Amino acid sequence: MYKERRMVRVPSLVSLSIDAVKRELLRGDDLLPYVYELPPELFSSLVECLPPLALEKLQSEMPFKNYDDYDLSSGDLKIGRKRGRNGNFNTAWKALFKLRWADHVERVQPVDWQQIYWEYHVQDCLDKAAEVASLPSFSGCLGEIQILESILQYIGYVDGMSNSTSDYLKLSYQCQQFGRYVRHLRLQNVHCVPESCQLLRNSNLQSVVVRWIRSMEYVDGLCILLNQNCRTLTSLEFVHCKITSNFMDAICGSLYMSGAETHQIQNFSISSSSFHEMDPVSLAHSLASFLSSGRSLRSLKLRDNHLDWNFARRIFNTVLAASSSLTSLDLSGNNYVSFISQIVGWLSNFNWRSGVTKSLQSLRILDLGGNNLQKDDAGNLRYALVQMPSLEILDLSDNPMEDDGLRSLIPYFAEASKSCSPLTDLNLENCELSSDGVAQLLDALSTLARPLNHLSLAHNVLGSQVAEALGKFWGTSIQILDLEGIGLGPSGFQKLKDIITENLKLVEINISKNRGRIETAKFLSKLIVHAPKLVAVNAAYNLMPEESLPLICSALKTAKGHLEKVDLTGNRWDYRPSHDTMLAEFQHNGKPILILPSSVASNIPYDDDP
Repeated sequence: MYKERRMVRVPSLVSLSIDAVKRELLRGDDLLPYVYELPPELFSSLVECLPPLALEKLQSEMPFKNYDDYDLSSGDLKIGRKRGRNGNFNTAWKALFKLRWADHVERVQPVDWQQIYWEYHVQDCLDKAAEVASLPSFSGCLGEIQILESILQYIGYVDGMSNSTSDYLKLSYQCQQFGRYVRHLRLQNVHCVPESCQLLRNSNLQSVVVRWIRSMEYVDGLCILLNQNCRTLTSLEFVHCKITSNFMDAICGSLYMSGAETHQIQNFSISSSSFHEMDPVSLAHSLASFLSSGRSLRSLKLRDNHLDWNFARRIFNTVLAASSSLTSLDLSGNNYVSFISQIVGWLSNFNWRSGVTKSLQSLRILDLGGNNLQKDDAGNLRYALVQMPSLEILDLSDNPMEDDGLRSLIPYFAEASKSCSPLTDLNLENCELSSDGVAQLLDALSTLARPLNHLSLAHNVLGSQVAEALGKFWGTSIQILDLEGIGLGPSGFQKLKDIITENLKLVEINISKNRGRIETAKFLSKLIVHAPKLVAVNAAYNLMPEESLPLICSALKTAKGHLEKVDLTGNRWDYRPSHDTMLAEFQHNGKPILILPSSVASNIPYDDDP
């Protein structure tokens, strides 16, 4: 009995006091002046354990807002102490963000974690409100929708914390309190009503993604919101929308700066949407007007929109003639009409001497993936690529150009090797290529004055014959190589292993779904040792037997690299207790490097099983 009582951890007086302060901060402001006078160590301890609502209150009411106005060496210990606390707040906000949105921490790296926390919170509230407003039975105001208590509990809401509990639960209250932090927003059609402009009146939106606008019913509300933020808005994206000339005219008008028919949108995107108009010429004119009035336009995406050829040519002609310096152009996923093949044919005969190529001269990213480009189209594309001297990233994936089409492009790469082309990334995934065509390509790419950083040859049936050409190529400075599903097999991996040289520059490699069996592990164990900069390996689904694991672990012990992830999922071996030891032994930043097949998934058939 005595031993059991000794094991019970008794709360310290400090922890009890901090809990009491937390509760009081959530219920009122009377305690704030005394909290600011706490010694630094107690103040820091309090900041680290406050829920978002209390932390927001503590930070917003700090007596000194501009910490840079005070000098730590001035001898004023009180002022110096308060200045030094600023960093503690940002660390606390990051911890709170990670607690709530752990999967998003690596994707966002803001300077101000307080801002990003409340932005995500408001987005969550709007998303949940949209679920209610989308119901056929809903007939009320958007701002009156009550937010789920499960969401409010994340920010520290407790019953009875204020006299206006019912108001506190409403969407309008959450937007009123935290809307000023919102910079990036995703809107459903039900959000696009005039009321939203009032809810988000304190926001300074920089980026807006709009989904499911299928009628003019929601355009007016959206336009008011866009106009309200026209001085700060730089990115606008439409997804699953029905685009008409009236739609585009209204959007364009809402974004015009006062006194000038120009807007400052830098990134504009229409994807997975449909263009509907009785008079297609009118719609093309409306969209062309929008693009031509964007002097700051840098990125244009018209993806998976079933574009008509004549419509597309007019838009593309506008892009070429625009005064903006376009850096990114995405026309992928339009293979339903195969308009790209006609565009590149038109480009090959375009009068380049006319001097209207400013947009292509500045283009750094071009995505033509999934456009049913044939071998003849690739030949025409070569002439257009020559007009893009700044091109860094080229995506031609999912186009059946075959070896003949690839050979048509090789002179472009050969010319690029002489002109110190900035091309760094090339994606040729699923282009129906063979080992012969790829070998010629790799030979041309090996001569580039500035070698590629990233190459994808995934899902082309190349077979083991491509191994020799690959082995020579990765002696260059290639850093990211995607060889998923190219049919290397055991003999291909054996050839690659024999060719490996010292000090490869590889940082990431994907060799998954190549059915290499034990030879995959032998290749990998040598690669790990000879590629000191290697960070990530995907060797999943290679039919590796269980004896592969000791080979890979032995290489990990020998190597002194920077490996963070080795994906071995989808290989057939059952869970063993020894796996836990391996996972614990090989870690990076507290996370296992090895990703092993789970015992649950061991009986699931392979996608590429015979």
